[in-house]
Amino acid sequence: MPRVLLTSVCRPLGEAYGDAPSVGYELLYGQVTRAQGLFSPRANHVQFGLAYVAENLEAPTTVLHYPSKKELIAELEKGYDYVGLSFVLSTFHRMKEAVTLIRQYAPDAKIVLGGYGTVLSDEELAPWSDYICREEGAVFMQRLLGERTDAPQRHPLVISRLRIFSREISRTGMVFAGLGCPNGCDFCCTSHFFKRKHIRLLDTGKQIYDVIRRYQEIEPEMSIVVLDEDFLLNRRRAMELRDCVMEGGKPLSIFCFASVKALSQYTITEIVEMGVDGVWIGYEGTRSGYAKQQGRPIEELFAELRDHGVSVLTSMIVGLPYQTPEIIEEELDGLMKLEPTLTQFLIYGPTPGTPFYEQVMSEGRLHKDLADDRETYYRNCTGFKAMVNHPSMTPAQIETAQTRCFSEDLRRLGPSIYRSVDIWLRGYEKFKDSSNPMFRLKAKRFAFEIRRAYPVFLAGKVLAKGDETRASIAALEKRVHAALGAPTLMESVASVAAVGFAAWTGLTLKLGLFQHPSITRHTFRMPDESLPAKIWRRLRGEDEAGHSVEVELRPESTVWVTVKGSLNVEGAERLAADLAEGLRRRKDRLVVDLERLAAAEKVALDDLLEQLRAYSDRVRILVPQEWALA
Repeated sequence: MPRVLLTSVCRPLGEAYGDAPSVGYELLYGQVTRAQGLFSPRANHVQFGLAYVAENLEAPTTVLHYPSKKELIAELEKGYDYVGLSFVLSTFHRMKEAVTLIRQYAPDAKIVLGGYGTVLSDEELAPWSDYICREEGAVFMQRLLGERTDAPQRHPLVISRLRIFSREISRTGMVFAGLGCPNGCDFCCTSHFFKRKHIRLLDTGKQIYDVIRRYQEIEPEMSIVVLDEDFLLNRRRAMELRDCVMEGGKPLSIFCFASVKALSQYTITEIVEMGVDGVWIGYEGTRSGYAKQQGRPIEELFAELRDHGVSVLTSMIVGLPYQTPEIIEEELDGLMKLEPTLTQFLIYGPTPGTPFYEQVMSEGRLHKDLADDRETYYRNCTGFKAMVNHPSMTPAQIETAQTRCFSEDLRRLGPSIYRSVDIWLRGYEKFKDSSNPMFRLKAKRFAFEIRRAYPVFLAGKVLAKGDETRASIAALEKRVHAALGAPTLMESVASVAAVGFAAWTGLTLKLGLFQHPSITRHTFRMPDESLPAKIWRRLRGEDEAGHSVEVELRPESTVWVTVKGSLNVEGAERLAADLAEGLRRRKDRLVVDLERLAAAEKVALDDLLEQLRAYSDRVRILVPQEWALA
């Protein structure tokens, strides 16, 4: 069976290493809270698609996130038949570096390029690849490797870790619900990459809820991000999710992407009951005229979301054709009055494959230096460089306006971590005495999040810039304490410690220390590469009853047990007893993969399920599709 390596480009990344501004490992710090310095929430942004593809192959697969060149070389020397490399336009040059290493240290391996960087033409990419994936990656790789493509896709567990003041404060489960978007905004690469089609990875609200439940098995209060371009556009699927949440009787914390058009289909009650307490909304520009902006008045919508504890991340475009410096200032003023929790400001730019790109190229409006040097153009496809001749503004004016937007957002509204607490407090006060039981539970969750944030106030009062900002943080702290009580002794001690951690964070930023992640390496279907605890390893081997067992450790302390051959009652009893003993002695999560069984007695399966029922909160059993339908 062929061996597969899937990898990102190599670190180090960043402007100091020849990359364009905002290129790095983080979405928030790179593109949203970039002006907030030590107060910025931090989270590394990995190539989610690699884990999704690896989860759904049969071939032994290794996934690397941000290896150094030395680490990539060491991995290549282990021997792989296919190497998949994910990149975007702004890392085109990094892709070339990695391909050069692949060809030197794994000359027989076939190279597969994937990611949104593949919007480039075959002519441009052919010298660097054997295959190009411009579709959903799991099915593409299954087809390339000769594997079956009709099996239900498995959803991996991918967890993002959020840090404030250099300390991990929460974990978020990533739910991959769909790809592409039918809205088709003229600048949007992801919409036009999939030809304005929406590809559902999870067809129903029930499927989405089932994935969320798997994350809650790891951490009951884990927050969730649903990755889907305009998740709430499909009302039927979203409302089915809401029904599952209500039936489950436990409030969730979900962040999703949603347009004004999509949000306008729901009442605020439906949104909150669904568990949505964070949305990314494209504000773009008041005169931009995109169809997704149609619906409820944006002032009314934002106010209602804010008053019900729903945080809003908005994105505004700078450099639209109708804009002048005065209009940008006017639109910025309007956006600031909406009080978003987080804000992104990107320059209107042309990406290959989009209508705006076609228009710019046909009219010859791409700046000459970029038109003459395609690689420099790709490197600057980040949203932080003016690349197109504008009717009324120079590139310097556009870029200065963008910088001012970020600084004004911070000056007027303060650091986003305090805006978040303010939104949670509003939600708590709105729901604590509600007649809706789910809303009262939601108020308790808001209270839990607020109490966890108690230690950040002192750091804000001491280290935030500007008297007005420090005063607003102090006023928020007073409101919080009035609602939820004074800090405990431990919270007071943590507040003092937080000042030290915040100061340390500021120092590391100033000196550029510890800004690069270590490599993340995961293996799939490679038992000898990732060994679980001894009690699990002893399950390996052939059973005299006719089945065999393979065991490996997967991400998030998940032990993956694959059963092959034939399973009868006698063998199932021994297997169940060994599994139960491992679960009793260890806290690991367990996946029992029966999809590769050639045959199994129904009584044997029933006995296996029954004996593991006591551990159902930590066990997932995979069976062939035809068995599930029987």
